[in-house]
Amino acid sequence: MRIYLSADMEGITGLVDADDVQPGGQDYERGRRMMAEDVNAAIRGAVAAGATHITVNDAHGPMRNLLPEALHPAARLIRGKPKNMGMLDGLTSGHDAMLCVGYHSRAGALGVLSHSFMGHEIEDMWLDGRPVGEIGLAHATAAALGVPVAVLTGDDRACEEMTEWDPSVTTVAVKYAHDRFAAELRPADEARGAIEEAVATGLAGTRAAAANPDPAVLAVRWQSASVASVLQGIPGVTARDSRTVQARGALPGLYRQFCVWMRVAASMTNQRPYC
Repeated sequence: MRIYLSADMEGITGLVDADDVQPGGQDYERGRRMMAEDVNAAIRGAVAAGATHITVNDAHGPMRNLLPEALHPAARLIRGKPKNMGMLDGLTSGHDAMLCVGYHSRAGALGVLSHSFMGHEIEDMWLDGRPVGEIGLAHATAAALGVPVAVLTGDDRACEEMTEWDPSVTTVAVKYAHDRFAAELRPADEARGAIEEAVATGLAGTRAAAANPDPAVLAVRWQSASVASVLQGIPGVTARDSRTVQARGALPGLYRQFCVWMRVAASMTNQRPYC
């Protein structure tokens, strides 16, 4: 069984603030250790379920948060950037299931460290007219490849968002949002035990899915009209209004194009994400 694990950081056990998840933050070094422990719990569960090949993609920020020496030896790590597929780099139709560890709710939701990909630079996103963030777009991209999402971990709002997309996905809430930078935390050992158990049982119940080649429409509303204007220079990108662009295409190609949009936006801005 080949397993793909995408590891974000905002939804990791115990983390609630930008200083926990951004390099240079006063608690970042602790945060990256906490991230490794949640990921390792998921890897242990995958091994218990019979996984023979586990790929972990460091999907947060600089994508150099997980220290290779801290990772369970059963997994291979994809580390660093740029990556053509960003948070989903390395995911292929050859994987039997995907795990989303440390994920967070989309922009506008009152979840811990909620945002969509680029902090406040992205105000809203829609996939085929449906509000979407990192969770929904990851799920849709995996589905397009025929790879089922088996388990998602994060705060309770992230879990609710995943359930709205696909109620068959097993979710593990490691904290309960009180606001965007405050949460009630599950004890670390309890949370990691729940992750390990959920992955072991969730993978055992995962069924193969048919790939979905149908095209989709992705629309993104940016904070800056300048970003939207520049993106219209990319073939196939059109404007909905002065700050919203859209494109139509089949996933995962559409996801890869969105990663290019983010690189363009990042080159035009230097604002910190959690304002």
